[in-house]
Amino acid sequence: MKISILGGGGFLGRRIAAKLAAEGNLGGRAVTGLTLLDMAPPPAIAAPFPVTCLGGDVVDLPPAAIPVDTDLVFHLAAVVSAQAEADYDLGRRVNLRGTDAVIDACRALPKPPRVVFTSSVASFSGGQGAMLADDARQVPANSYGAQKAAAELILADASRRGFIDAVTIRLPTVVVRPGRPNRAASGFFSGIIREPLLGLETDLPVPDDFAVWICSPRRATDWLLHAGAMDSRPLGLDRSLTPPGLSVTVGQMLAALDQVHPGASALVRRVEDRAIADIVAGWPSGFTPVRAPALGFAAHESLVDLVHAFVADDLVATRLDRGLAA
Repeated sequence: MKISILGGGGFLGRRIAAKLAAEGNLGGRAVTGLTLLDMAPPPAIAAPFPVTCLGGDVVDLPPAAIPVDTDLVFHLAAVVSAQAEADYDLGRRVNLRGTDAVIDACRALPKPPRVVFTSSVASFSGGQGAMLADDARQVPANSYGAQKAAAELILADASRRGFIDAVTIRLPTVVVRPGRPNRAASGFFSGIIREPLLGLETDLPVPDDFAVWICSPRRATDWLLHAGAMDSRPLGLDRSLTPPGLSVTVGQMLAALDQVHPGASALVRRVEDRAIADIVAGWPSGFTPVRAPALGFAAHESLVDLVHAFVADDLVATRLDRGLAA
């Protein structure tokens, strides 16, 4: 099995690559080659199969990004939420035309590959109190969500036409993201756990009773890999799935932080940021997924386990990345 990861330098792309390298197979099929593409070539990884690391633009894909014998493409490349809202042209270019470019590249292959695409909770609206079912209508309240919803449709149509075999995962807000803060509107949800564990102050732009739909990096990685190996025939025309995340309040997140590291939440400052608050306020606070669990997508761990996982997996590396003492 030959696999390409577009956005292979991002934190989920790196996790997927590391897990493939460690296990050497996906769904019982041996991995025989891996290609990683990002704007700058991702760092090389040790693996029992050849790994190619490329720099390039998803809108103008290098031919080597999706080799002719590719079986599986993880399409993770994106401009994130607040950045897509601030720069409409850039968001459309990467999130829409980039997805078009992926479809065109896959159409040129001798056999249609599986394409696993990361969509987002931001492709829905409803706000606080909304608990959406699998068949809820996507009515995005921000440009990023609209771009993701549109990309879902063109991928589903390409799948219907037999160009690709698409599986879209509508990821919850991923918490805790390691490393440095990014330009995602949802970034503060990671920041209120990550920064205090680093001994740093951080800002919280929403009230403590604000509810959000989240998942851990561990679970997001597992879901994406499962999407790469699953039997997609039960999906029919609807190629998009809402995986079983957690609906939690900010207050519950801070309580879990204090349970792992007592007193750490004192470093969280309540500071209004209307632009960020307005974006996340439109997102639904939870979902009641049925299809994904029935198709083998794993249930989520507890909130305290999520914090423990960040400490075990990413805290030391994040300290080093930020130039902080271990």
